[in-house]
Amino acid sequence: MSKREKIDELPIYKKAELLFQLVESLVGILPEDDDYLEASKDFMLADAMILPAKIAGAEAGNLYSIKMQNAAIIREHAMSLYVQVGSLRFNENFSDVEYALLIRRELEEFRGLFVQWIAGFDASDHIWAEWGLFNPPGTLPPSLLDDLAEGLFNFDDVFDDFDEDIDDEFEDDEE
Repeated sequence: MSKREKIDELPIYKKAELLFQLVESLVGILPEDDDYLEASKDFMLADAMILPAKIAGAEAGNLYSIKMQNAAIIREHAMSLYVQVGSLRFNENFSDVEYALLIRRELEEFRGLFVQWIAGFDASDHIWAEWGLFNPPGTLPPSLLDDLAEGLFNFDDVFDDFDEDIDDEFEDDEE
């Protein structure tokens, strides 16, 4: 099975494709004489298109930081889509509230699949991300690891200072 076929078989990818189809159908029935709805169509389509594309992007490689970057983008667009679709019920020119609720239910299912999907990311396969946002929890920057390997960094020095600061705080409290 090719990598593309594996991606196509992922439950989260299938759900993202379904969401795109549902949103595409939804924008097709929205009235064209409402400026707000016209703008909403573009936002909803863009959000829905991003979901499967970013899932495929995350699955194309193995690096944890790249997968997490894609996951963050997916989360942002799924949440935006949820809000955009939900806001339709407040528009007097939109009458198919049940269809909007259907999409929101599908987005809730997508969220559950998303949580399962990111839990399967291999945190051991990573390269340090300089911005620090998408590094696996508990990892240390390469410069600190180099310092540790060369004996230039001693954790005891850090904790000794920390212990002294704590002792000083307690002494100040007692006075």
